[in-house]
Amino acid sequence: MMLLAFFANVDAQMTLAQAWEYGGWLMWVLLAMSVAGVSICLYFLATLRIDTVTPRRLRRDLPTYLVADDPNEARRLCEDKPSPLSSVILATLDAIRNAPRANAELIAKVAESEGSRQAEQIQGQTQWLLDIATLAPMVGLLGTVLGMFQAFGAVASNVAAAKPTLLAEGVSKAIVTTIFGLLVAIPSMAFYAYFRRRAGRLVSELEGACAELVAIISSKHAQE
Repeated sequence: MMLLAFFANVDAQMTLAQAWEYGGWLMWVLLAMSVAGVSICLYFLATLRIDTVTPRRLRRDLPTYLVADDPNEARRLCEDKPSPLSSVILATLDAIRNAPRANAELIAKVAESEGSRQAEQIQGQTQWLLDIATLAPMVGLLGTVLGMFQAFGAVASNVAAAKPTLLAEGVSKAIVTTIFGLLVAIPSMAFYAYFRRRAGRLVSELEGACAELVAIISSKHAQE
């Protein structure tokens, strides 16, 4: 019943400036995490696109050069248009140049190895948002624990002033950081789920494009 009395006396008209003051220096940490989260989302919007992973020009022109058995022109095109797809094709062409007698199985393994590395880079970077979503509530909880410690410590130092209203005010100040921590964590988790799925689709597109091009390279190499 006393706990209900505490929260019944919490001032519902707390302003953002007051909340920021109550939260203390941890609010700046949460602000930095929120800015980082927004920046990461903007970066993903710019980079996690089909034309940055498997550029249209590469998908259009590489098969022509590979079928014509012109690896030098294919290499130049890949170097002019850096991307995960061009990295896989360059690694495959380098393997053939360094090991002219390589069979189709070895060529496929080289392409698969580089493709796996590129896929990990594409999907692994989305973990940044998950890290923010995990750490923000913990920072908020730390602020709450410190705030509760200060609130109950102030009451303990002056038992005569230990009124429910004063204790309720201290508790309301303490939970501010947890609220703000959740406000940072929830959107971060939602955007993590979105970009994770987006990265998965791009990896599937990369695998399909690489399989087609590596098959052409292997068939041409086998004919030599």
